[in-house]
Amino acid sequence: MDIKETCKYKSEYKLISERPYLKGELLVDNNMGFVDDNIIKSSTNSSICNAANRGRVAIFIDGSNLFYAALQLNIEIDYTKLLCYLTKGAQLLRAFFYTGVDRSNDKQQGFLLWMRRNGYRVVTKDLVQLPDGSKKANLDVEIAVDMMNLAPHYNTAVLVSGDGDLAYAVNAVSYQGVRVEVVSLRSMTSESLINVADCFVDLDSIKQEIQKTSHSGFNYR
Repeated sequence: MDIKETCKYKSEYKLISERPYLKGELLVDNNMGFVDDNIIKSSTNSSICNAANRGRVAIFIDGSNLFYAALQLNIEIDYTKLLCYLTKGAQLLRAFFYTGVDRSNDKQQGFLLWMRRNGYRVVTKDLVQLPDGSKKANLDVEIAVDMMNLAPHYNTAVLVSGDGDLAYAVNAVSYQGVRVEVVSLRSMTSESLINVADCFVDLDSIKQEIQKTSHSGFNYR
């Protein structure tokens, strides 16, 4: 996939290498292995998390986590913009999107078909109904296994999730020399996950970069 072509299909999208970094982005640089509110700062660097050379990037998106984060922010995600943003200054290896599915939901099936045809490798699991009547599908194992198996083939992992259950997998790939960037809504992100990441990007600080400008197209649910 040529990500540069994807990112310029509309006039407002420039080539990734030419796009200025979003001023005022909130991030935590965690190269020292700890997190403190005092090190949350703004950056004007040309790539996310102050990384001059991110190399080959693999993206792992927890679809349900991102959906609820978008609800909190009162925005709809533009997944083309999101892909362009997350691959700034890098070569894309794979972009995975993990989600539970309701096979009878035609709207969701249409959305997932669009995702498959627009740069994402979609990984699904059937929703399971819980005793309280709600439905859920946990794809933490799938995310962790893919992160581990592909680690020799990428330099930077971008994890779009705030789930603390993924902290062990993040720590494991870090020991293989991989840089890990966590992107999530701060209020929905586990401290344990931030502690083992190389940097953290708050979705609230980049929502202008990744939200839809209209309500056209497919929605997640």
